[in-house]
Amino acid sequence: MSEQRAPSASAIGAAMFAGSLMIMIGVFDALAGLTGIIRDEFYVAAPHNLFKFDVTAWGWFHLIVGIIVVFAGYGIFSGATWARTVGVVMAMISAIENFMFIPYYPFWSILIIALCVWVIWALAFRGDDLRARSGV
Repeated sequence: MSEQRAPSASAIGAAMFAGSLMIMIGVFDALAGLTGIIRDEFYVAAPHNLFKFDVTAWGWFHLIVGIIVVFAGYGIFSGATWARTVGVVMAMISAIENFMFIPYYPFWSILIIALCVWVIWALAFRGDDLRARSGV
C-alpha cells in the first residue's frame, strides 16, 4: 500500500505562484496579440532581424497562446495533473514565441521569457505533493 503524506506548504505555494503567473502571462500575451491584430503598426521590427513575420499573424498566435495559458493557469488551482503538464508545455511555447518576438518588443519579450522559466520551475517543483493534495 502506498502511504499518503500531507502536501508540503512550499509545493502548494509554488503551484499557486505558478498558476497566478500563468494567468498573468496569458493575459499579457493576449493583450499583446490584440494589439498586433488591431494596430499592427504598433510593433516595429529592427531592419535586419532573423525572424520576419507578419505582425497580424504574430498577434493571432499571441492571442491563442495567451488564452490557453490562462485556462491552464486556472487549472493549476484545482491541482489537476493535466494543468501542470499543459502549463509546462505552454510556458515553453510562450518562451520560444517571445524569443522570436524579441526584434519587435525586446524588453517585454525578455521579461515574459524570464517569467515562463519561473513558471516551469514552480510547476516541476514537487509534483507528487500536488497530486496528494488533489486526491488523484
